[in-house]
Amino acid sequence: MDRSLGVVVPAYEPDVPRLAAYLDALRDRLDPAAVRVELDAPDEATLEAVRALPAAVNAVPYRRGKGAAVTAGFEALETELLCFLDADGSTPPASAAAVVDALAEADVAVGSRRHPDARVAGHQTVARRLLGDGFAWVARRLLDAQLYDYQCGAKALTAEAWAGVRDHLYEPGFAWDVEFVAVAAALGYRLREVPIEWEDAPGSTVDPVRTSLDMGRALFVARHRAKRLQNSRLHGVLASEADPVALVDRGE
Repeated sequence: MDRSLGVVVPAYEPDVPRLAAYLDALRDRLDPAAVRVELDAPDEATLEAVRALPAAVNAVPYRRGKGAAVTAGFEALETELLCFLDADGSTPPASAAAVVDALAEADVAVGSRRHPDARVAGHQTVARRLLGDGFAWVARRLLDAQLYDYQCGAKALTAEAWAGVRDHLYEPGFAWDVEFVAVAAALGYRLREVPIEWEDAPGSTVDPVRTSLDMGRALFVARHRAKRLQNSRLHGVLASEADPVALVDRGE
């Protein structure tokens, strides 16, 4: 890859030794020009430990949410390619490289745990697996982007694509992933889904029931916003008079 790469790792209550090992492995495999850890609500010990890692660290004293953290990280990068990866290291460096390499023929690359060619190690709870599968099934029927997996914590895009989608992203939490994919597809960017190896990491901070309810709401909102970008008359009529403030304009 001859284009410069920047990697953002959003983190909340990270396992610092695991994160340190993951960052080292990413540097060895991806050779990024920049690595940023976007750290939410750390205690003093965690903040000190993360700041000792070989990465730029932006820490805030409150929980912004994954989407707001990734957005802040992307805004700070000046590289030609942008990538974010979850701090738990569930996406191995080789799979992260495959996602980035897909940008040779795409504007946006989406890692996929549910692709038929993906390899998954470890086991989610039955509830999380069924909720995730159900969400993906509904999303395929509502969005232009026909993917197996919308929520995987491994996505990459060109700086040009980021410039196009950045003003249309509003979701600060886990719903950011599906909104990002919906907006990118609505704006006509070339998407490629990349099967990955994925290891279910313990200690997730995700509440599966509450997050699923939030994601269900966000899916319909993302569809609405995507249709508005495509100048749908119906969705234009249904639009509220005052749109929310985009993440890039919130200063988080």
